Amino acid sequence: MASSSSASNLIAVTDAEHFQSLLSADLTRVSLINFWAPWAAPCAQMNTVVAELAKKHPGILALNVEAEEQADIAESFDIEAVPSFVVLRGHTLLARIAGADAPALTQAITTHAAGPIPTSVPKSQTNAAPPAPQNETPEQLDARMHALMTQSKVVLFMKGNPEEPRCGFSRKISTLLREQGVPFSSFDILQDEDVRQGLKKLNDWPTFPQLIVNGELVGGLDIVQEMVESGEFKEIVGA
Repeated sequence: MASSSSASNLIAVTDAEHFQSLLSADLTRVSLINFWAPWAAPCAQMNTVVAELAKKHPGILALNVEAEEQADIAESFDIEAVPSFVVLRGHTLLARIAGADAPALTQAITTHAAGPIPTSVPKSQTNAAPPAPQNETPEQLDARMHALMTQSKVVLFMKGNPEEPRCGFSRKISTLLREQGVPFSSFDILQDEDVRQGLKKLNDWPTFPQLIVNGELVGGLDIVQEMVESGEFKEIVGA
């Protein structure tokens, strides 16, 4: 990541011990942690934004953490998708930004690098998912989830979308479906927390991605890979 022209306060984290030593060196310093992955195009764009912020604000510490390579660090911050950003002062959380939201990240760094910690984090910096329909009852949510699961013969509930996946498992399964020549629709569960939590219960499956065929859960990446290798998958999707 770093090059001879990179700002000296922009550092690629090599392991958890390295990460902790950098954070603990100055507990009054504002740190920007960039969780990224090399396969995600939005990460490449945001890496440039992070580099520019590091140059513009030499007082901050900018840490690039490759999320899947440094899984322990990512898990400690509950990072579920890339790109994601955490802004700290010492070990105190100042802001979280999910997704390639350059304006929100720039605003967060400009605000926190310039002065004391505000009493609250602006909503634009939390980047929360859009709210579910107002006053949605459990029955209405159940009906909405079933409608989503039957919107096409094959539906992939994933993090991000096939063009811009936001986790490695979602990237791999969408690529696998394309390689198998299977038409499918997708739904970004990061944009709807009610559907995300509801599907875990409805399908009795705690993780994503979830692949649905003919309205029924097939499974996640590992199961789909096994079915492809055995030939069972083509039978199910009728390919």
